[in-house]
Amino acid sequence: MKRCYYLTLLLVPALLPIVGCAHAARDTAGFQMVDSETFEAPFMDTWQATKGVLREMDLHLYTRDKRGVFVAYTPMKRKLKLFTPKRTKYTITVEELPGSSTRVNIETVDQVYGVTPLTYPDWHDRKTADNKDALAILEALRAKLS
Repeated sequence: MKRCYYLTLLLVPALLPIVGCAHAARDTAGFQMVDSETFEAPFMDTWQATKGVLREMDLHLYTRDKRGVFVAYTPMKRKLKLFTPKRTKYTITVEELPGSSTRVNIETVDQVYGVTPLTYPDWHDRKTADNKDALAILEALRAKLS
């Protein structure tokens, strides 16, 4: 009996790093890339053009808020059936500036779908590698508003 007790006292601390303990959420500051451009167009025209561009690019619009916030996602992709699903999240903010100009900010964040023993299945942010699609959105907006 004493041997089991001593064995348990030795194994529990040794297994804790492997099993894991609750810890703080991952700090995702700096994961996103931000692109911005100012357009010489009224707020409502820019808002409508942004909505049109996002639909033309086949992005899934999760939110389109008349206050000027869009949240859009690329379709989920995965290589083969074994790999983790991935997508990109775009948070587009349309801000009205003095005069008849409007600023459009696009935050780009890559996401992966995952499950850990301590979380529910959900999309998790990952560091963004490139922002070519965000630049394409701004280019399409520039063409549409000019």
